[in-house]
Amino acid sequence: MSDSLDNKVLKSYKRQRMQTFLAATFGYALYYVCRLSMGVMKQPLIDAGLLSATQLGVIGACLYWTYAVGKLVNGFLADSANIKRFMATGILISVAMNFSMGVLGVKSLDGGIANSVLFLSFCVLWALNGWAQSMGSPACIVALSRWMPLKVRGTFYGIFSASHNIGEGLSFVFVGSIVAAFGWKWGFFGAALGGIVGLILVLLLFHDSPESKGLPAIEVLSGEMTPEEYELKGGNLRLAAEEVKKKKRLETKLMQKMVIKNPGVWILAAASAFMYMSRYAINEWGTIFLQEAKGYSLGEAATIIGINPVFGIIGTVLSGWLSDVIFKGDRKYPAFVAGVLESIALALFLFGGPARWVNVLAMILFGIAIGVLISFLGGLMAIDLVPRKASGAALGIVGIASYAAAGLQNVVTGLLMDNGSTASGHDFSAVVWFWLGAAIISFLLPMLNWKRKVQQIQ
Repeated sequence: MSDSLDNKVLKSYKRQRMQTFLAATFGYALYYVCRLSMGVMKQPLIDAGLLSATQLGVIGACLYWTYAVGKLVNGFLADSANIKRFMATGILISVAMNFSMGVLGVKSLDGGIANSVLFLSFCVLWALNGWAQSMGSPACIVALSRWMPLKVRGTFYGIFSASHNIGEGLSFVFVGSIVAAFGWKWGFFGAALGGIVGLILVLLLFHDSPESKGLPAIEVLSGEMTPEEYELKGGNLRLAAEEVKKKKRLETKLMQKMVIKNPGVWILAAASAFMYMSRYAINEWGTIFLQEAKGYSLGEAATIIGINPVFGIIGTVLSGWLSDVIFKGDRKYPAFVAGVLESIALALFLFGGPARWVNVLAMILFGIAIGVLISFLGGLMAIDLVPRKASGAALGIVGIASYAAAGLQNVVTGLLMDNGSTASGHDFSAVVWFWLGAAIISFLLPMLNWKRKVQQIQ
């Protein structure tokens, strides 16, 4: 931290940095509740005769595909946006979509809506939810870039990445309990309530940038540059906040072009795509797999799947700190080990039999591994390869690949299940190899980047 800055300025910076970090972490966790609410409702919807597995796969894909495109578009937009408004708008729309689907659920159970209309309505609303969801992650990642010093970026990014796991855990435990107690339609209302809490956090505590709060640029606040060095590099501490934004917007466009041409980012995007296939296979279909393939009840299955995001917090929190402190910012070795562990855990879950301890152990290991991989493959390793001003663009490229793949997984899984279905249930014999193969490919691809250097232009 720069010694030349006034203590009052530094104190204000640290306070607002922490507020932004906490709002990003817990606000984005509640984003997730509005995204994964459908995951615990699949079996009740099938049992009620309202939707088939294929239809549920298509509905899920609608979210992931609009989310994928949204991640790319909104990733580029977030680099130059007021990220407080950006993130608040996304979660507000997501709340509205979940609430609307709950209302449709009430009408469908009363016979007021035909199944075909329910299916089409869910496709449209879930697609809109996907676009809204794509506004959350870019805003948070850009916030970390704008507020965090480079030397601790991995540590804060790793802790922030626990928001995925917190949100997943809330979805399976909180929403799952509501569905088990009151019926599937109430799960949407519960998710909407969680989103409202997230919106309040963002409005109260999330801040756009140090400059927007009357503070110097992060390069100066963090001590990476003295005020004199910052101005020699082309910065201007005397510019007003709006003038600073205008200048940085021009710089950002140039940096984003560099990101698009960086092959390392595209390799990580492909690796993340396969990792997201296996990750969302468990999040979206793990509950029904335990119910049909291993004989668990809905409550038991949702609880076991809910273990994985809880332990994922360990992986995400430790990942950034270990790579910053032990590996000096080099993420490739811990990422490789986590990828191998994910594949082993997934194999144990898919082929390990119905014993409760086996499935609990599998989800513990899977959660820890996925926690590391979400942090590394899902963003941090790509951000390390690009300039700070274009971190949203890198996240956008990784995001569109990841969620396009997650959507494809949803459709393929649903089709494979229905094609092998019988009167006694669905056939998972082809599905399990599809999920496991994706996990294995995801940790092999990043090896192509092992000799690639971290970007020095910040």
